Amino acid sequence: MFEFTGKLEPLVNLLFLVVTGFIAWHGIRFRDAEGESDFVHLLFGCIAAVFFFLVLFQDVLEVTRF
Repeated sequence: MFEFTGKLEPLVNLLFLVVTGFIAWHGIRFRDAEGESDFVHLLFGCIAAVFFFLVLFQDVLEVTRF
C-alpha cells in the first residue's frame, strides 16, 4: 500500500497498523457517561479496523491480494 516509501515501507506499514489499530480499538470500545455507544465512534472504528486488516493481510503478512 505504501510502495512509494521505498526501503521504509515496513516501518510505515507498522506505524500505520499502530495508528489505525488504536483508532479502531478506541472507536469500537468507546462508551459515553451513560454507558451507551455512539454511532460516529462505531462507524470510524469499523472503518479503521477494515484498513487495519487490509494492510495487515495484504502488505505485512502477504496472505492475500485485493
